[in-house]
Order: sequence, then C-alpha cells, then structure tokens
Amino acid sequence: MKTTKTIISILIVTFSITTISFADDKPAAKKTTGDGFKQIFNGKDLTGWEGMPDVWRVESGCIVAESTPEKPCKAAHYLSWKDGEPDNFHLKLSFRLQGNGNSGIQFRSKKRPNWDVYGYQADVEAGSEWTGCLFHSSRAAVIKRGFEGTIDAKGTPKFKQFANPAELIKSYKKGDWNEYEIIAVGHKITLLINGKKMCQVEDLHATEAATSGIIALQMHPGPPMKIEFKNIQLKKITANDLDSK
Repeated sequence: MKTTKTIISILIVTFSITTISFADDKPAAKKTTGDGFKQIFNGKDLTGWEGMPDVWRVESGCIVAESTPEKPCKAAHYLSWKDGEPDNFHLKLSFRLQGNGNSGIQFRSKKRPNWDVYGYQADVEAGSEWTGCLFHSSRAAVIKRGFEGTIDAKGTPKFKQFANPAELIKSYKKGDWNEYEIIAVGHKITLLINGKKMCQVEDLHATEAATSGIIALQMHPGPPMKIEFKNIQLKKITANDLDSK
C-alpha cells in the first residue's frame, strides 16, 4: 500500500489533467458524471444554496451577482452551499468576472452573521495580483500564485517558487470564462486555473488550518462588477479512495 503522501501526489497529478471547454454556456444536464463528480448547482434555481435575498440570481444557467452604480455592494457577502461541509474533495467550476472587481470561492469555511463567511478562499480578481492565490479571512495571502510549500504549526512558512507568477496568470482569460479547481486532501491544498497549478500548500497552522467546512461564493464590495458561476461539480475523496490506489 502506498503512503498517504504518495497518494496525494498521484491524486493531484491525475486531477490536473483536465479537458476544458467554454464554448457552451449551458449547464451540464447530468447530476453525476462518470468520473465521480456531482453537480451541486442545478442550473435552474438556487435550490441547495442560501445567500442575501434579492442579490443572487440564476441567469442563463449561471449563478449571478452584480454590483451597479444604482445598487452597489457595500460589504462582502456570500452564497453558501447548504448540503454539506466536505473535508477531502475535488471541486471544479467555471467562473466569469466582468468589470474591475474581485470575488472568490470559499471552502473549508464557517458561516458568520450577515451572510459573512470565514476561512479559506480561492481568490479571483480583475487584476493580476490575487487570482490563483490562496487567501484566508484572517491571514490574507496564505500562499501566492507560483509558490508551493508548507506552513508549520506556529504559522511559519517554508515556500519555494515552482513557476513565474507572471507567466501563470497568462492562462487566465480576463473577462471570459475560466475553470477553477480546488483539491483539498488532508492538510494539503492545491489550486488550479484552466488546468495549470497556481499554488500548493500543506497548512499545519495550529489554530487557523481547517480540514472541513462549507463551500461558498463571494460577492465583493467595490466598483461595478458582475460575477458568474456555472458547472459547479464536487467529488468527495474518501479513505477508501486513498486505500484503493
């Protein structure tokens, strides 16, 4: 039997080989795919999700939130998936950010009052600094794009650069559809955009590292913007999956 560390490496390599197509804006019809992924957004309405009323909507098969001059977003808030708090999983979704804004995908997080959420976030922005970075509500950048490594129990990082961040961001299509993938196994978290690894960290922080929690989508305050999400698919990774490798 292979060690857990070896299995995690195999999973990450395997999951990174992805065929991506953005030609069809319609959501997938199947609820569960042959590779074990389950659609957690039905493409029709917000069944299974909850967020600030009259802000989130479904439009053309996509979850949408928008900030306009007439109706600005004054504080960050989130649309949360209600049907579980996964621990080890592979999440993938398509997103499109239009305007000069910011958004993200929360995971292994906790709900807070006023539609707020606390925890990890796979970051997205119109600029080039934060997209592909792992953010945290109280820690800001846990690890930035192009880096990998570990954070010990005291919060001390030991990172190395595996790719040029400026080159990695070229795979991100600003204002267009992109695919985000989050792979979380044990304390190891890997983020990919359009099939390219953005960052990877083993987070062993004694008080802030989390190994389970909710999934949520962010609406961020700031200038006018529109964020859309579709094809939201989740595959839970169990102990049996690890032992079978």
